[in-house]
Amino acid sequence: MKGLYRLTTLVIMATFVLAACAPTTTATTAPTATQVPVQATTEAPTKTVPAGPIHLSWWVDTSGDITTANCVIKQAADTFNSTNKDNITVEGIPQANAWDAVRTAVAGGGGPDIVFTPGPSYAYQMAEAGELYPMDDYAKKYGWDQQFQPWALSLGMVKGKLYSIPDEIETMVLFYNKTVFDKNGWKVPTTIDEWFDVMAKAKAAGLIPNAASNSEWQAADEWYLTVFLNEAVGSDNTYKALTGQMKWTDPIFATAIDKLNSAVSSDYWQGGLDKYYTATFDEIESDLGDGKAAMMVSGTWFLPDMNRFFGSTANNTNEWDWAPVPSKDGTPQFDLGIGSTYSINAATKYPDAAAEFLNWMYSSPIQAKIISECGLNPAPVKLNDSDLSGLDARRIRLYDQLNEAAAQGRFGYTTWSFWPTMSDSYLYDEIEKVWDGTETTADYLKGLQDTFDGELQAGTVLSIPTRK
Repeated sequence: MKGLYRLTTLVIMATFVLAACAPTTTATTAPTATQVPVQATTEAPTKTVPAGPIHLSWWVDTSGDITTANCVIKQAADTFNSTNKDNITVEGIPQANAWDAVRTAVAGGGGPDIVFTPGPSYAYQMAEAGELYPMDDYAKKYGWDQQFQPWALSLGMVKGKLYSIPDEIETMVLFYNKTVFDKNGWKVPTTIDEWFDVMAKAKAAGLIPNAASNSEWQAADEWYLTVFLNEAVGSDNTYKALTGQMKWTDPIFATAIDKLNSAVSSDYWQGGLDKYYTATFDEIESDLGDGKAAMMVSGTWFLPDMNRFFGSTANNTNEWDWAPVPSKDGTPQFDLGIGSTYSINAATKYPDAAAEFLNWMYSSPIQAKIISECGLNPAPVKLNDSDLSGLDARRIRLYDQLNEAAAQGRFGYTTWSFWPTMSDSYLYDEIEKVWDGTETTADYLKGLQDTFDGELQAGTVLSIPTRK
């Protein structure tokens, strides 16, 4: 789960297509494609006038970067307030560790009117507990089925009602130092075997094969588990396991974990576990930028940070690029995920006003400002041609490929979005025992299956997008 950690500002266009995630184990329809960009109105939504002054609270996570939080407040809340001076006022409150603060306050019957969570499964739990306000009437009133990408709203459905809106879109990619690759004559790997070959060559050349760390975010372990549980075995098998058609104890998943363990034990991750457990994110990006590391498999939330570590800004002459994470057969695919959600507190006195603000924040013009001014990951709303102007061509190429892959069914499933919460926590809590040799792969996967079975029986496993 990446959602809570904000290393730096994030930029990802939310125009690729994911499929519905309702809280059952029945598969939904396959995603449909739209092209980047999707045409939408450039006008902000027209707001109704409430009967009297209303004050709403909104806690904005500051983890890692209060500047970004303040920017989002300025672009969303301040602009909203300027058109609602004496009627509705939204107070954006920067809040460290917002999720911990929100869930504690809301569970006690208080908290902000606008509720943040780290992802759909967390919103699902809050909805089940009666802590969120259903938004179906607002979705109809404001035409959210047209404002959002077709798949988006169903992610927030719990027992047939809408309780949350997805706010961040993420995927995993392979970043690499293009200058280092060109200098050594290495081909960008497309298969897992080719990737391991380049790792071995990088190590032999005295380089860090893959810059990596979990010292600032222990759950970073699941970034690599996401890759190997999808790409190394094929996402068709991952889909079957997530829908109960296969067991996590199947030998094919043991192959995936063993493959990851092989990379770790070969010191391909930051040159060794001791360094992996202590390096900061700035240090690993510096290693990649300075040419000390050849590659970095990580999430697209690192995209806007790259230029800080390459070229004149970083006092080097190196160039970066990205590629799809290598797959089992070389077919490029993308593991899709949701980083956070927004909802309405069931305890709010003003659900209509809260919905009005959410509609404003998720309008195309406001999302465009959040992308361009704050560098944040936008929600899956329909954006205009102008919203892409000025973006790095490498990012635009990423968005195009995401669209194409989703349309063709070439996608996998990030653990923090599609694994139920207990199974997800188990993944990254227990994998380090495999890495240090105190737990076998077989025992690790048996524990995962036992945990997953419990959540499957409890009905807390999300529905998974079907595959073409």
